[in-house]
Amino acid sequence: MKKQSPKNLKLVVGYPPIPSEKGVPLLSQNRQFQYFNAKTFIYPMVPASAATLAQDQGYQVKWMDGIAGEQTLTDWTKELKKFQPDFLLLETKAPVIKRHWLLIDDLKRQLPKLKIVLVGDHVTFLPGESLDNCLVDYIITGGDYDFVMINLLNHISRGEKLESGVWWRSKDKNITCPKPKKFKGKKGAIYFNSGLPSLGHDLNDLPFVDRDLTKWRLYAYFNGNFKYHPGTYTFSGRDCWWNRCTFCIWDQTLYPRGSYRTVKPERLFEEVKILVDQYGVKEIFDDAGTFMVGSNLRKFCHLMIDSGYSKKVVLSCNMRLNALNQKDYDLMGRANFRFILYGMESANQKTLDKLDKGLKVAQIKQGVKMAKQAGLEPHLTIMLGYPWEDYADALNTIKLAKECVEAGWVDTLQTTIIIPYPGSALWKECQQKGWLLTENYEDYDMRQPVMKTSLTADEILKLTRLLYSSLITPKFMWRRVIGMRSWADLKFNFFATWKFLSHLFDFSGKKK
Repeated sequence: MKKQSPKNLKLVVGYPPIPSEKGVPLLSQNRQFQYFNAKTFIYPMVPASAATLAQDQGYQVKWMDGIAGEQTLTDWTKELKKFQPDFLLLETKAPVIKRHWLLIDDLKRQLPKLKIVLVGDHVTFLPGESLDNCLVDYIITGGDYDFVMINLLNHISRGEKLESGVWWRSKDKNITCPKPKKFKGKKGAIYFNSGLPSLGHDLNDLPFVDRDLTKWRLYAYFNGNFKYHPGTYTFSGRDCWWNRCTFCIWDQTLYPRGSYRTVKPERLFEEVKILVDQYGVKEIFDDAGTFMVGSNLRKFCHLMIDSGYSKKVVLSCNMRLNALNQKDYDLMGRANFRFILYGMESANQKTLDKLDKGLKVAQIKQGVKMAKQAGLEPHLTIMLGYPWEDYADALNTIKLAKECVEAGWVDTLQTTIIIPYPGSALWKECQQKGWLLTENYEDYDMRQPVMKTSLTADEILKLTRLLYSSLITPKFMWRRVIGMRSWADLKFNFFATWKFLSHLFDFSGKKK
């Protein structure tokens, strides 16, 4: 490729459609992949940041999310051909990587001059695998691929020094790297890389995401995290300050221990004001693995309260069950936080310890009780199918979750089958102990267990459905009815019921 001026170089940031009988793929901004029967679209904050950065640098940028846009692959490809981009940035994950390999080869046949860049947790762990199995041009490892993608474009078009974390083929004449690392792939193929993932960027240097460029309304309505619409996402930290859970693939590939960073509370507040004033956003979910705590949390809450923006928008976030005290929760309530999502995972201490959660079982009830007392709406996420748990252990988890629901401390919950994604500490333990039932990535979609356990697949699915059905109690339903205060509450309860029924079908054992 000849060097081009930035204004002539074209970039597409996109997600090709992935049609499946299993449902809608939750690929974007998702730590754990799953197909949902009820369509759900999550705003992909880092790709959106990459698109915004590229546009700010003078490149021509087009946003093409064929999943959220509900396009056919034929229509998506026609749109791509019409734009004639020089580069295409694709995020991928293990359960769909083989589909993406086939698509990449097809796109390279149709658009031979197109340069394709893969990013995401799976290719961060196994970059050489994708270079071996498809015609992808570049792989960017690590979670700062928004910064590094722009660096790659600037390197090729302007001669900027290449950052670390980029992989390419040995014959690529567009890359100039003084001392590249060499990797020998399948059948003797040689690949180069510029070193370990680059993760030292200051998040405060990022421009605010261009919501119009990245079609934010595609993600503003079909999302169970939002009671008030339109809703949108922020991403104040990369990614979780605890950063140790053995099952979390982001903690061990995109944002490994020691790389956690967050924006300043003042910057997050400025973004909130833009979302409210310019876009009319009614609810914001911050998807940092765990939201800021301590003085940063208190500073942000006071900015919301003192400015009056706490009366203009509802806030939601991820949080750890043992991270806050009652004063912190009360302050969050005053700042108009609503939905607060916790990773409970299990009610068995041996499991919490093995997962390195840093959590005691007794702290589960304490956490949700304090949040509820402050007026928040706690949500628990739970996993089943651990190799070391038996049926009684799983029932113990269900029992605790039901107790929290019946006490009125938990408003919603979600359960999944635990998946050991390649690159996670759990996956490595599975390999060492022979726990894996399959290494076919396409099976890692939560429709079935992929680890050996004393439970059968049918028992795990049955337990998953049992946990969801714990919400169907007269007491719980009556509490939801009398708690409705607005049209938004009515719509949210209707949508939540639809999602609940869809989740039951997600784990029905059908359409594997």
